[in-house]
Amino acid sequence: MKSSTVNSSRTGKVDTNRLADFVLMTQRSCILNLSSELNRGNLSFPQFFLLTYLSNEDYLTMSAIAKKMGHSTAAATGLVDRLEKLGFVERVHAAEDRRKIMVRITNGGTEIVATMRGHIATELADLMSDMDNEDASTVTAASEAIEGKNLDS
Repeated sequence: MKSSTVNSSRTGKVDTNRLADFVLMTQRSCILNLSSELNRGNLSFPQFFLLTYLSNEDYLTMSAIAKKMGHSTAAATGLVDRLEKLGFVERVHAAEDRRKIMVRITNGGTEIVATMRGHIATELADLMSDMDNEDASTVTAASEAIEGKNLDS
């Protein structure tokens, strides 16, 4: 495999292939654990991802949900319907226009996202505890490069 590098202000050159290996390893590990946790609560990955979006916002409109999820508005409505039945989100009317429906996360939804984030953080800490300095520098540089970028659009 051809080595690929990018410049990092903190560490010089970063081997993107090493970073890709780390992402693949952590993704597999975290997704497997996330899958078993989500199965307990009868949540799908798209439902969980929507909850994570909502946990960082006061509310989202149905069209914003559709855009973030890459779904049609009808599909987003179905996703919200199922989460509402589980008690993880609620629909409210916008104060300025009662025809506009806003979706916000409930305390139950916030709790499940916090629990899953905790599991993911623990898994990442376990994976990263065995890293050598070069791997740790690669991850740190990537984290710094990603931080502050809007990856949700």
